[in-house]
Amino acid sequence: MNNINILGIESSCDETAAAVIRNGREVLSNIISSQIAIHTEYGGVVPEIASRKHLEKIDDVVSLALKEADCTFDDIDAIAVTYGPGLVGALLVGVAEAKALSYALNKPLIGVHHIEGHISANYIENKDLEPPFACLIVSGGHTHLVMVEDYGKYEIVGRSRDDAAGEAFDKVARAVGLGYPGGPKVDNAARTGDPHAIEFPRGVVAGNPYDFSFSGIKSAVLNHINKAKMTGAEINIPDLCASFQEAVTDSLVSRAIGLCRERGIKKLAIAGGVASNSHIRSRLESECAENGIRFYRPSPVLCTDNAAMIGCAGYYEYLRGRRDGLELNACPNLKLGER
Repeated sequence: MNNINILGIESSCDETAAAVIRNGREVLSNIISSQIAIHTEYGGVVPEIASRKHLEKIDDVVSLALKEADCTFDDIDAIAVTYGPGLVGALLVGVAEAKALSYALNKPLIGVHHIEGHISANYIENKDLEPPFACLIVSGGHTHLVMVEDYGKYEIVGRSRDDAAGEAFDKVARAVGLGYPGGPKVDNAARTGDPHAIEFPRGVVAGNPYDFSFSGIKSAVLNHINKAKMTGAEINIPDLCASFQEAVTDSLVSRAIGLCRERGIKKLAIAGGVASNSHIRSRLESECAENGIRFYRPSPVLCTDNAAMIGCAGYYEYLRGRRDGLELNACPNLKLGER
């Protein structure tokens, strides 16, 4: 079989990225231009600034991806791009770039769901991983527990009913003065804290034991901080971060392991930006080992937004025969499994 090279493009939030992926699992290049330093000044992502920075960087990252892969556009078989979900202005930059290249080069265009990209990141470093398996997706905008039945075929078993886990991390980090991005800062602060110093609630959702709720945990942390300020009590930031992180981790791990045990699933993967959290990864690894479940996790660089995962997902969509026309548009609220 001839090699298939996919040019992946990602611009759903605050990373402008391009990558060349061969046969779905070999990364020839993975270029990421991050905007974290810019948005840190504002305490979070500013959509208008993100869109403008994507416009400035998109051509450069595509050129660098081709250069690092030691190939030209002639070597590219198809162009895959994130078209949702995400920030609409940011998505439009990547989609416009991909459509322009598709038209000019007469190459197939493939729209990729951002969350499907995160799931597919597991294929890159785990060559033996094949569906079916369970996947826990934990990011700034999404918390999903999914059964990956086949490439491109998913059953959403559970999802957050309010805040995503990553959103809760960001809000707690901001409340205690750690700043943005919240996830890595809370993770680092928690390393020296006592995870049992403060008992925060674990959200339970009536009607579906696999759904998540992090609004209550977040509110409990904010109430703890406000009460301490009113009474003049000292806030131990490492203890608070470790206790908050433990509560979130309990919610994630209990549902993921519970699903595997209930359905007899022996493979569990994790994906998304928060999947790089050291405590969550450690707990899942140990619980999977105790339950005879094979645990898969991408390297941290493949957990955050990147184009390699989009190229990987695009490759399997390419094999399934998906081709999009120039009417492809950004879909900021795209649901997993929708087309």
